[in-house]
Amino acid sequence: MSKNLFRLKCMLLAVLSLASCKESEKDTALRLVREWDGKEIKFPARSIFTIQGKDTVDFDFEDAEYKVVTYVDTIGCTSCKLQLHLWKALIEEVDSLTGGSVPFVFHFHPKDKKELQFLFRRDKFDYPVCLDEHDELNRLNAFPSDMTFQTFLLDAENKVKIIGNPILNPNVKDLYIKQLTGKSLPSESPTTEVTVSEPEHHFGTFPKDEIQEHTFLLTNWGDAPLFINHVATSCGCTRVEYDKHPVPPSGTAEIKVTYEADNTGYFKKAITVHCNTEKSPLILKICGEVKQ
Repeated sequence: MSKNLFRLKCMLLAVLSLASCKESEKDTALRLVREWDGKEIKFPARSIFTIQGKDTVDFDFEDAEYKVVTYVDTIGCTSCKLQLHLWKALIEEVDSLTGGSVPFVFHFHPKDKKELQFLFRRDKFDYPVCLDEHDELNRLNAFPSDMTFQTFLLDAENKVKIIGNPILNPNVKDLYIKQLTGKSLPSESPTTEVTVSEPEHHFGTFPKDEIQEHTFLLTNWGDAPLFINHVATSCGCTRVEYDKHPVPPSGTAEIKVTYEADNTGYFKKAITVHCNTEKSPLILKICGEVKQ
């Protein structure tokens, strides 16, 4: 397959992975993929990379055959946008597949530098990052406003091969892995049907320093095994654990959710479960009131 045809296939798959979106959102996704496919990302003349926003490091990524570039403005819920624990897991997986040859280039435009440093320490995130206080990378490139389209896989010439955030969508992640390794994607599993014990769980009112836990039960009522491919949360304060083995018909999968509050007040968080059901992704929710 030619490079152009492969790139077109990537573009179409990336858009189709957003099939749960409204029609207007899919149109926007298709437009953005077409607009950014093959576009060159420009970098500031000098970017300073640090570990946890403190120790400066020499981080050279220009000569890499491929690089993953992500831009995050930290306006709003910083923890929700960063999802550092998911990036850590992805970096480890990509390193194991590529021998550590693919650098991840993080540019964060910080609203609150101290809050960022706290999140780096909390999540034990020690990968080099650029705290782009003047928003130079975004000014040079005018990135889309939707954070879903602020992550790119670039080639050696800094041209976009794939646009999309691999930690938010497993289909986009598959595209990244295929491009980086040249390995074919696994064939799709037959679909099945599931019921959820409790789509939304209310924790009630609790103090900020009290960690909350709840386990959602997914029962497989179909004829095929249930495969949970990926579970994403809308906030770094929400963590999930689940068994990655296939669940046989009539079996039950457990998704354990742990919530550790960042702030006081009412909250509602979403857990997105990508699996081999026709209604995938499934949306689970937790909510409650945090007091001081």
